[in-house]
Amino acid sequence: MNSIQIEIIGLLAASFTTFAFVPQVFKIWKNKNAKGVSVSMYVIMLIGICIWLYYGFLIKSLAVIIANIISGILQLFIIVFALINRKN
Repeated sequence: MNSIQIEIIGLLAASFTTFAFVPQVFKIWKNKNAKGVSVSMYVIMLIGICIWLYYGFLIKSLAVIIANIISGILQLFIIVFALINRKN
């Protein structure tokens, strides 16, 4: 397998793991309710994503960089929506 094929596999895997957060974003947005969403879990995840993003730049991996930029944006949406729409 050449490096382009390996990068494509990385992008494919990154796409699935990155977009796994989209249903949560839509659910919070649609229902305007974030009850049961663990903000602390998403904050910890966001910290990890930032470290992965830094790592991606260090190794110059497009798959890691793109996946973590998108994941970071989705995590921020979840955190902000959860804090704004938190209903007790």
